[in-house]
Amino acid sequence: MNSRFSEMGHRIKLRRKELGITQEKLAESLGVSPNHLSGIETGAQNPSIGFFTDICEALDVTPDYLLLGSMHSDSVPEDIADSLRLCSPDDLELIRKIVNIFVERNQTFS
Repeated sequence: MNSRFSEMGHRIKLRRKELGITQEKLAESLGVSPNHLSGIETGAQNPSIGFFTDICEALDVTPDYLLLGSMHSDSVPEDIADSLRLCSPDDLELIRKIVNIFVERNQTFS
């Protein structure tokens, strides 16, 4: 088992749960069995490139987030991104919650 695939699988699982999607529902929307998706989430199975992009679309994340654990975005000013790198894990969790509030608010207004 490759640790990079395990880490990627862990991020897939975290994002799925963050969105409130069950493994069964995501598997169904992707046209695979829950066992196959479970294998990917645990790192026991590696997705094809095509299936990987389908996962990214279904979870509304960039490939670099699932592969590397970070989302690179041109819309985040560099000074903010640099400042975030200096924050503690507890601070980052608080910032994540605050950002999620803004995201939810903006989705409500859209």
